[in-house]
Amino acid sequence: MLQKKKNAVLVDGVILNGPIMDSKAGEKFVEEACKIIMEEVIQKADDVTEKVCEWRAPETLKQILDLEMRDTGESHQKLLQLCRDVIQYSVKTSHPRFFNQLYAGIDYYSLAARFITEALNPSVYTYEVSPVFLLVEEAVIKKMIEFIGWEEGDGIFNPGGSVSNMYAMNLARYRFCPEIKEKGLSGLPRLVLFTSEECHYSMKKAASFLGIGTENVYFIKTDERGKMIPEELEKQVQRARKEGSAPFLVCATAGTTVLGAFDPLDKIADICEKHGLWLHVDASWGGSALISRKHCRLLHGIHRADSVAWNPHKMLLAGIQCCALLVKDNSGLLKNCYSAKAAYLFQQDKFYDVSYDTGDKSIQCSRRPDAFKFWLMWKALGTTGLEERVNRALALARYLVEEIKKREGFQLLLEPEYANVCFWYIPPSLRKMEDGPEFWQKLHQVAPIIKERMMKKGSMMLGYQPHRGKVNFFRQVVISPQVSREDMDFLLDEIELLAKDL
Repeated sequence: MLQKKKNAVLVDGVILNGPIMDSKAGEKFVEEACKIIMEEVIQKADDVTEKVCEWRAPETLKQILDLEMRDTGESHQKLLQLCRDVIQYSVKTSHPRFFNQLYAGIDYYSLAARFITEALNPSVYTYEVSPVFLLVEEAVIKKMIEFIGWEEGDGIFNPGGSVSNMYAMNLARYRFCPEIKEKGLSGLPRLVLFTSEECHYSMKKAASFLGIGTENVYFIKTDERGKMIPEELEKQVQRARKEGSAPFLVCATAGTTVLGAFDPLDKIADICEKHGLWLHVDASWGGSALISRKHCRLLHGIHRADSVAWNPHKMLLAGIQCCALLVKDNSGLLKNCYSAKAAYLFQQDKFYDVSYDTGDKSIQCSRRPDAFKFWLMWKALGTTGLEERVNRALALARYLVEEIKKREGFQLLLEPEYANVCFWYIPPSLRKMEDGPEFWQKLHQVAPIIKERMMKKGSMMLGYQPHRGKVNFFRQVVISPQVSREDMDFLLDEIELLAKDL
């Protein structure tokens, strides 16, 4: 039965009777948009005949997308066409031939979890508003801590490994001088930290953001494979002390961004114990090797760390973003460092156990339930399924390395120990050229040209960079379980095809 219309109630000229949103029309729009997502994204995710990208120059793309926001709304048909356009001109990171970053592929369980959390729109700070997701985060953190090898610990999911590294740096500083939380930087000694030359750039950003200063980041020399040299770390710690500085933190890396190097954690931990320094391990990229019984040896000694950054959205395909900071201390250090005790959120006289109101451990207020997608994926695949992903990715990387060695014109920078395969392609015109400055100058120009051609063709995406005195080279990263041996062969064939006239 239809309800009788009530007399209109106006406040400041606004009618307050009933909702102003057309729910039926909104539901229909969501239904049709989901159909487009299914047809144009999910069902095409593993189709190698599709383009990885539909390249358009910025000015052209601005016109195609009609970015202007107007006083009146657009029709649903126009909005659905915009959805199609956004998908068409976006990079297909789930494509089997997207090798450009340290994330790729599609996990259907994680994707379904993201649909659920987007629809529920939760914020993870108190149990009363996010009961399921807080319990899920607790369970996932506990399991990740087990893989690190700690008997107990604490942790929190953050918006990116860079933020996790910043958390760790600030936490180490708080442990070193707790009074900084209230008194600030004035009166402190010159604090210094140590990290490798191959560390992620977020360490410099964190030092700048936290007021430590980038000049107080001591970059430790690495060997030819990109691993921190422990003897150099010892020298720099002693140097800092002689200068009257106060060392407080060492950041080791487990899986560097470019070369995929793993620092010798045991030897670094020895130095940290000797000098009373906090050891943080940035395992944002390499942490997922802990899941593999075969490859967890890469992180030998990680159980001796005080904190670890680990991003399941990389090798394990949990979906961006899914990043945890894990802390060995379980005495409340994380909460003590970051809590502000907001009375409107974290009341202590609630009717349930307020220890589940974990949001005060975060520098954020609103926080996404990023652990849920990892949890649902883990439930679906089991630990053995996640382990298989790691093992397969590294096996494919090994296959590619062996194929590179067989092919004329391809040259490895070094034998990889993880999924980063770094190599040059030397086109026919340079193969008989003498090794010297002119050769390397010309070779430096090759990778950018090939990259432009592959992008405009849409056949694949592969990253390149110069690095520590070496001219531009390709960095191939294997992650996605949709990637096959045939895709590795295609990659090498396509580079040869795109560069045949160079």
